Amino acid sequence: MFSDQTNIGINGIIRIPGDKSISHRSIIIPSISNGICEITNILKSDDVLRTIDAFKEMGVKIKEENKKIIINGKGLESLKQPTKDLYLGNSGTSARLLTGLLASQKFDCVLTGDKSLSSRPMKRITNPLTEMGAKIKTNDGKLPLHISGSILKNCKIQIDIPSAQIKSGLILAALNTHGTSFINEQNITRDHTEIMLESFGADIEVNKSDNCSEIKITGKKTLTPKNIDVPADLSSSAFFIVAALINKNSNVTLKNININPTRNGLLIALEKMGAKIEVSNKKIRAGEIVADLNIKSSELHGCVLDHEIAKLMIDEFPILSIAASQANSPSYFKGLDELRVKESDRLDLINRNLINCGCYSEIKNNDLFIDPTKNKKIVNPEIRTDFDHRIAMSFAVLGSRIGKLHINEADSISTSFPFFREQFNKAGGNLS
Repeated sequence: MFSDQTNIGINGIIRIPGDKSISHRSIIIPSISNGICEITNILKSDDVLRTIDAFKEMGVKIKEENKKIIINGKGLESLKQPTKDLYLGNSGTSARLLTGLLASQKFDCVLTGDKSLSSRPMKRITNPLTEMGAKIKTNDGKLPLHISGSILKNCKIQIDIPSAQIKSGLILAALNTHGTSFINEQNITRDHTEIMLESFGADIEVNKSDNCSEIKITGKKTLTPKNIDVPADLSSSAFFIVAALINKNSNVTLKNININPTRNGLLIALEKMGAKIEVSNKKIRAGEIVADLNIKSSELHGCVLDHEIAKLMIDEFPILSIAASQANSPSYFKGLDELRVKESDRLDLINRNLINCGCYSEIKNNDLFIDPTKNKKIVNPEIRTDFDHRIAMSFAVLGSRIGKLHINEADSISTSFPFFREQFNKAGGNLS
């Protein structure tokens, strides 16, 4: 895919797809509830479709009707043993959440993925599940995972890694476990699982203190489904927000964006950089806070972000780095080690590609330093993505500002934003 410079700005009302994290949970939780659930505005990306296919393989009736996904759940223990391995493509969310859910089932199964997913660490979820009595064999801590049916025991587990995927996997395991389990996270992460489970009547209690939380789950309670209207995804919005900020003559409006306070670090960071972002029409949708955003071209300045805010926006650092590269002063982003174990080594790819684009960038002990006052001409227009959708979209946005870039493996974008190219070009971008 080629991204070329545009002088007309990025403008209009942009259609943003449903939140990816909530879309996954909108399949998983109704599938183990007892009754029929209708889901609107679900994200039909490759990742979410892998989750849907997995539950269909386990006997759950899922159909699409009148632009809605309809799930007929039969309860916590209704899943059936799949007749083949569950292939999850590139979806880390599917892998970690399903590992937790399936660890407490009575049947054996195998989780597999593509080359990228098979390189990602899974001990971070399998180790705490083993503490609960799960029987899981890994390939040196990675996929494929061989999960044996087990009766788990309730216990108290502390999570030191800031990861909503780990937390959610453990919560899903605890749902089908007798007694009360306690999950303590030392870093508060996105809480979509807790919000949805509470609305489905789970016996779950969350107590937050400072930057920590304790989640108390009493298992074996029947979940009663409620219809879900998935809000628009802030992570997907981020590319249009930054594109509008860094391109002159831009003015975009984004509707019904999820601004959950456990994941709104991007908005906090951009406001700190001087971004013109107006938030209006706040309301509750599917238990989440949503709002409309209006973004205009802005003269950005650099900023320093500590490791605490990184926990609220780890997925957004690729696109935030693009904003920093076009600011008028340096930025220093600290504590980005989690970027190394995402769909790719994102920290390395951000740094490598920025340098090739003539932007001054340097990694210092998993901190990222970007100095736009030292920017030069493009050195190499080839953008390496390692099939990472966020790297691809981020550098497509940069191309709209600095000139023609060639985005390799651009089809990775379909894992989270299938109609990105269509929407970006409609708004005034120039992707071919």
